[in-house]
Amino acid sequence: MNESQEISVVIADDHPIVREGLKTLLEAEDDLTVLAEAADAEEALRKVKAYKPDVLVIDLVMPGPSSIDSMPAFREANENTRVMVLTMQSDPTYARAALRAGASGYMVKEAAQTTLVEAIREVAAGKTYVAPELGARLAREPEEAGPPGGLSEREAEVLGLVALGHTNKEIGDRLFVSARTVEAHRAHLQQKLNFETRAELVAYALDHGLIDQQRGD
Repeated sequence: MNESQEISVVIADDHPIVREGLKTLLEAEDDLTVLAEAADAEEALRKVKAYKPDVLVIDLVMPGPSSIDSMPAFREANENTRVMVLTMQSDPTYARAALRAGASGYMVKEAAQTTLVEAIREVAAGKTYVAPELGARLAREPEEAGPPGGLSEREAEVLGLVALGHTNKEIGDRLFVSARTVEAHRAHLQQKLNFETRAELVAYALDHGLIDQQRGD
């Protein structure tokens, strides 16, 4: 892309106040314009098809379809749209998954005010951008051979079964533990992964193949 050209952007985040803040930040720049907004990955896909932006700035965890699983669809909708992930998730596991799926950039929201504009310019120019602190962690921390995100084997089992829709009692019966123990595992999962909802746990399980592992048992 020629540096003098305007960079068109679509913003996807399930929080309206975040979208509004990002739009204000980006449109303060002469070379950036926000074409549309979306509240989930499904709507983001429709907006990419309709507007064909240079860059899609998208949150990683939203209601509905997984943002990571949707990466190939974004590319199919418009092969010239580059995807910039903007998320609260600073775990390198997420960054690896997003970049492997087709994202061109990855950064955490707390750095958006100071670095998002430059990151968008870089990915629009065909480069890959990873927040410096996260890039250092990616280089320093080898990819995990066991369960992702520092989960124990049992926590990974519980997460996969939760994502499949099993109740605490059903999970307890399957794992030969009490429903109260399962509830404790779920609480630890949400705390360890910094999630607040079941939807976020399901998205994480999908992104890391934990559901497929349970189906294969």
